[in-house]
Amino acid sequence: MNTLSYKTISANASTVNKEWIVLDVKNLPLGRVSTAIANFLRGKYKTNYTPHVDCGDNVIVINASTVTLSGNKWEQKEYIRHTGYPGGQRSLNALQLHNKKDTRLVENAVRGMLPKNKLGAELFRNLRVFGGADHKQDAQNPKMININDYL
Repeated sequence: MNTLSYKTISANASTVNKEWIVLDVKNLPLGRVSTAIANFLRGKYKTNYTPHVDCGDNVIVINASTVTLSGNKWEQKEYIRHTGYPGGQRSLNALQLHNKKDTRLVENAVRGMLPKNKLGAELFRNLRVFGGADHKQDAQNPKMININDYL
């Protein structure tokens, strides 16, 4: 028996195979979509997944302006930020944030599901979110993936 076949494969920056994928999130729930996007960015579906390496794909999200929230989350869900000055806490609900910039809901949800370190910041840079059905990454020849298979 060949004992070399039992060695654990650990990915590094030179052995990672990064692809470009397109996910259409039209009329899908925000939380379920965000977990699938985070898993693609992290590379957790790959056989050579390594937690401390960026082995995920570059993800293009289209139709992000049509994601849905259940219940009263459009009015009750708050996004809080701070300006850095005393008394500078600001908050918006989900509807106000969506009206201000329609892709920000998906970006905030995915960012919250990534690691809170340098790797998470690097993974977040692999995400492109577009409110409409068209995107600017045609030159990368992305492949379309049905996100419903991963929900």
